Amino acid sequence: MRGILWNAALLLLVVPALAAAQAYYPDAQWQTRRPEQVGMSAAKLQEAIEFAKSRESKASRDLEYAHYSSFGREPFGHAIGPFKERGPQTGIIVRNGYIVAEWGEVDRVDMTFSVTKSFVSTVVGLAYDRGLIRDLNEPVYLSQAPIFPAERFTTDAERNYGPLGANRPIDLFATEHNRHITWDHLLRQTSDWEGTLWGKPEWADRPSGPAATWATRPRNTPGSTYEYNDTRVNVLALAATNVWRRPLPDVLREYVMDPISASRTWRWYGYDNSWVVLDGSLVQAVSGGGHWGGGMFISARDQARFGLLTLRNGKWKDRQILSEEWLKLARTPTPAQPDYGFMNFFLNTGRKRYPAAPEQAFAHLGNGTNLIYVDPVNDLVVVARWIENGAVPEFIARVLSALETT
Repeated sequence: MRGILWNAALLLLVVPALAAAQAYYPDAQWQTRRPEQVGMSAAKLQEAIEFAKSRESKASRDLEYAHYSSFGREPFGHAIGPFKERGPQTGIIVRNGYIVAEWGEVDRVDMTFSVTKSFVSTVVGLAYDRGLIRDLNEPVYLSQAPIFPAERFTTDAERNYGPLGANRPIDLFATEHNRHITWDHLLRQTSDWEGTLWGKPEWADRPSGPAATWATRPRNTPGSTYEYNDTRVNVLALAATNVWRRPLPDVLREYVMDPISASRTWRWYGYDNSWVVLDGSLVQAVSGGGHWGGGMFISARDQARFGLLTLRNGKWKDRQILSEEWLKLARTPTPAQPDYGFMNFFLNTGRKRYPAAPEQAFAHLGNGTNLIYVDPVNDLVVVARWIENGAVPEFIARVLSALETT
C-alpha cells in the first residue's frame, strides 16, 4: 500500500512538471528546439521551407505600387494611409511553444494587411471581457457617444462657420438599417452597413455587379449575408475606440502585446484623415487593414507570439489575457459563411481550406499573403509572409508531413 501511495504522490509531482513543460511560453528571449526534439523531421521541414521560399509572391515589393496595381483601381481607391516596401518571403514554425525553424527576415517590421482585423476583434474581445460591451447581440448604436472629426477643431475659424452640417458629428448608425446592426454582425462581416467613412463608401470596396447598382441596391438584413469589406471593418474599429475612450494601439499594447513579451517595434496606423477628438485629445482611429494603407506594421516573430496566444485559448503563462469564452466565440462558424468566425479567424470547416490539416485548425489571414496558421491539435503555429496565396494549402501540408507519428 505504501508503494502505491508513494507512486501516486510521485505521479502528482511529475504530471504538473510535464504539463508545465508542454505549456512553454516564451519570454523576451524565445527558446529554440531542433525539429527532432519536438517530434518533427528536419529533412521534411526543410523541404517545406524551400517550397515556401520558392513560392514568394510575384507582386511588387513596393507595396504602394502593388496597391495601385490592384485595389487602387477600385472607385475611391486612392491611398490615404502609409505604405512601406516589404521584405523577402519569410516564416517561422513554432511547435510546443518553441521555435523550430525561421527563415527570411523575421524581425523586419512589415505591413500585415488584413491580419490587422484579428487585432481589431481582439480589442473588441478585451472590451467584452471587461463588461464595456454588455451583449454582442445588442445594437452597436446604443453604446456610441457623438464622434467629432478632428478637422472640425483644427481648421481655421472661417471654415468652422461654413455650410450647414459642418458642425455635426460622425453618426455611424444614423440610418434605420444601420440601427439594427449588432457587434456580432460587425465582427462576422455580415452587417451590410451602409455609408461612407474616411472618404470611402462601403460600396466602393470590392464592388460587384453593374456599376449602376453599387450605391442603390437593396440592403440585406444584418446577419443574413457575408461580405468582406474594409470600410465596415473601420466602422467596427471606430466604434470600439468610442467604447474604450482611448486609442486602440494603447489598449492592445497594455493588455496583449506587453504581457506576451512582444517587441517594441510594432505600430498600428490609421489614415491621414481618420483623426477624431476624444475627451479633449486628438486620436487617430486605426484601420482594420492595409486596403488603403495603414493597419498593423509588425514582425513575423510578433505575429507568431499572437498566434501562440490564440493557440493557447487566450492564456499566457499564469494570466488569462483573452477569455476562453471569447476565443470560442471567435472560432464559431458564421451561419452565412461557415469557414469564417470573428474577423479574421478563417476556419477549416469541413477541412476545405486546408485539406491536410485538422478541422480544428484556423488561420489569421491577410493580403500578401500574410498567414498565421494555428493548429491546436498539433500544438503548432506557422507564420508565412509574402507567399503566393494558392501555395498555402500545399505548404501547410508539407509542414504537417514533417510531424513524426509514434
